Amino acid sequence: MAAFIASLLTLGATRTALVIGSLVAATSGAVGVFVVLRGQSFSGHALGDIGTTGAAAAYLGGISPLYGFIGVGVLGGLGIETLGERARERDVATGIVLSLMLGIGALLLYFMTQRPNPGSGPVAILFGSIFTVDPGVTGPVALFSVLVLLLLAVLYRPLVFTTVNPQVARAAGVPTTAVSLLFMLAIAVAVEESALVAGALLSTALLIGPASAAVRWTRHVGEAVALSVLLGLLAVVLGVALAYQSYAWPPLDRGWPVSFFIVMIVLLEYLLSRIGRRTRQEPATRQVP
Repeated sequence: MAAFIASLLTLGATRTALVIGSLVAATSGAVGVFVVLRGQSFSGHALGDIGTTGAAAAYLGGISPLYGFIGVGVLGGLGIETLGERARERDVATGIVLSLMLGIGALLLYFMTQRPNPGSGPVAILFGSIFTVDPGVTGPVALFSVLVLLLLAVLYRPLVFTTVNPQVARAAGVPTTAVSLLFMLAIAVAVEESALVAGALLSTALLIGPASAAVRWTRHVGEAVALSVLLGLLAVVLGVALAYQSYAWPPLDRGWPVSFFIVMIVLLEYLLSRIGRRTRQEPATRQVP
């Protein structure tokens, strides 16, 4: 085990994967709790798909997909929040923005495949390739993560208030529209960063899975945020370690995708949370006459 850990930390690609993955997991875990509590999972999933358009445009322009993911993701989030001011309108607004951006994204991905040497760009954008991420984006990812966490800290009290009882919060003078808009920006950045780890199609795994499990296991928002971050970190670290080890599995010398392991671990965490919740509820159920 010691030799395995040493070899894992020796390679630059795995070190970069662990650092970037941990930053993304912490950001997604903290934001994800409020996404789950506010019922914005669909918006989070849509933002991952919307970011595909920006990543494809960035790839064609010869720049890092990270900036394309975040740039277009933020614009998509602002569009969703602006068009869907009320909760019941948000799904419709999300569907409209998602359809538009997927159409443009499909065109850009087609242009990518028509290049003489498209490489693995389209696959990396859709499914993630954290072992091939440029170490140069570690700094920007850390900066974006810190900004999101700081924004979440500033918004924490009004965000909890508007999440638990939006009508009372509005009556009390809380700027619910501004809070919702700023939180949508946090969702967009968290999701688009996650796309570097798990790809655009699976980018919400770290946003929704650990948070859903944490909400089931705890009763307080602060505890749920802390637990969600820990579960996300666990999924990323184990996912990277298993993907690294999989190069010794069949087919030899190819390895399995990191995104596969991360999603499977996140799913296991969620299933365990459901089992644990039922176990805790059973004694109370038996007491009912």
